[in-house]
Amino acid sequence: MMRLAVLASHEGSTLQALIDACAAQSLDAEVVLVVSNNSKSGALRRAAAANIETRHISAKTHGCEDTANRAIANALTDAKADWVLLLGYMKKMGEAILGQFSGRIINTHPALLPDFGGQGFFGRKVHEAVKAANVSVTGATLHLVGREYDTGPVIAQIQVPVLTGDDVDAIEQRVKIAERKLLVDTLQKIGSGGLDGL
Repeated sequence: MMRLAVLASHEGSTLQALIDACAAQSLDAEVVLVVSNNSKSGALRRAAAANIETRHISAKTHGCEDTANRAIANALTDAKADWVLLLGYMKKMGEAILGQFSGRIINTHPALLPDFGGQGFFGRKVHEAVKAANVSVTGATLHLVGREYDTGPVIAQIQVPVLTGDDVDAIEQRVKIAERKLLVDTLQKIGSGGLDGL
């Protein structure tokens, strides 16, 4: 059984999909830790409701980003996490985390990278950019985390149509549904050895 740790900054709706998949045993995994830089995040509330260990770690709680990153790395190690999942986590990975978990940190991104990625492209801003670009297809990406925002090898992608008349909300909701399915399906493949190199 895979041991999953999650870093999240906001509401945690993708985390909830992961918790539900584990509870339903449609994914042979356990969420063992949820860390947030936001003490009021929905992710921490959802984790606590599911009896998952939580930590609030940020520069505010630990004095600076480097110390916070070391604290996160230590918490992930203590939790014996096999994989670290960034599900709407707004902070760049520090060297302490990258050093200990290189090749085992997966980020979800609500677009088809490399399009609509990089610093400043997160959450609703991504979907606003997709709408403004007038593209017919968007989607979601899972990738191993590099040192810069939205860099690192792509593991999996799913395409989502942008329909005539869609507003930003419609695009966002369609992508969120696809992103959750992509995450669970990809983790199933990783767990069964079905993805080369992972």
